[in-house]
Amino acid sequence: MTSQLFTPLQIGNRTLPNRITVAPMCQYSAINGSMTDWHLMHLGTLAISGASMLVIEMTGVTPAAHITPYCVGLYSDDNEAAMKRVVDYVRSISPILLGVQLAHAGRKGSAHRPWQGHGPLQADEGAWQTQAPSAVPLAAGWPAPQAMSKSDMQQLTGAFVQAAKRAARVGLDFIEIHSTHGYLLSEFLSPLSNKRSDEYGGSLENRMRFPLEVFRAVREVFPADRHVGAKISGTDFVDGGFTPDEAVVYARALKAEGCAYVTVSSGGVVLDAKIPVGPGYQVPFAERVKKEVGITTGAVGLITDAQQAEAIITNGQADFISLARAMLFNPRWPQHAAVALGVEVPYPPQYERAAPKAWRPGRTLGKIS
Repeated sequence: MTSQLFTPLQIGNRTLPNRITVAPMCQYSAINGSMTDWHLMHLGTLAISGASMLVIEMTGVTPAAHITPYCVGLYSDDNEAAMKRVVDYVRSISPILLGVQLAHAGRKGSAHRPWQGHGPLQADEGAWQTQAPSAVPLAAGWPAPQAMSKSDMQQLTGAFVQAAKRAARVGLDFIEIHSTHGYLLSEFLSPLSNKRSDEYGGSLENRMRFPLEVFRAVREVFPADRHVGAKISGTDFVDGGFTPDEAVVYARALKAEGCAYVTVSSGGVVLDAKIPVGPGYQVPFAERVKKEVGITTGAVGLITDAQQAEAIITNGQADFISLARAMLFNPRWPQHAAVALGVEVPYPPQYERAAPKAWRPGRTLGKIS
């Protein structure tokens, strides 16, 4: 059979051999923003999965941009050297397209790791002052962020620029700008968290202004032969919040700035949103952006089954799929999907004998030597 999931896709000037990509997934395992051996293992495992593109986890552009004290950063020479070590390792074992998601946590920063409660840090736990478009707390029990001044915004744009330059020196193929999940840039986009009365608040045109300024600044300094994409929100899932209509407008504006692709996620701006979580629940948002904007579009959100992924691509709902938890559960997901869809794919030579076609007739998997 012919599988659309395993057909090539052009993004920027690079051709992906298939439509399966790995989403950025926070590991909360860095030290002072620097990647560790955990990241060598984590990204190395995902790099030989058979996926075509891999995004390094949400990476802070300043120390205060982190969600937790254990998040990855790209603002110091030590951070850069640690990331280069990981990137060089991945390059040595895989041809996968490799990029990084640059971000700022906004009012969701200064928090515990998920397995330590995920709530705000206290003063005696190393809490720091968070920033946001407006001084509106995330939820009851969370501290009020500091409303960003225009000077703060200019400095932060400069931090994104410096991180982009570091990403280029590290040798990454692309950058993804994070503007969903309730972190800083999506806080500017959402009227639930952006209560400003200046040119950065109010209308959608104003709320988009700062995220687009950041994207433009990164695109200007990142090498022209490498691409810059974005992760965006399809909705806040709350009345009065960011809407699917606005997602289309924002994606169109990003495309005009030279954005190579968008991956459409959702939610995160408020903690009590009623999100109808289920298989492929965010795919309709990607489908609308793809059809109305004409930008290369990725779908994410409980995509776990090969036939489900195949249908998303075949039906034109997205150009590629972006997997997270499914890849953690099964780091060979792309290779197993190929078997399910009747497609032969290359394996690392060390693993070629694991390909079903290499199994000797009459032998079970447990007896293969």
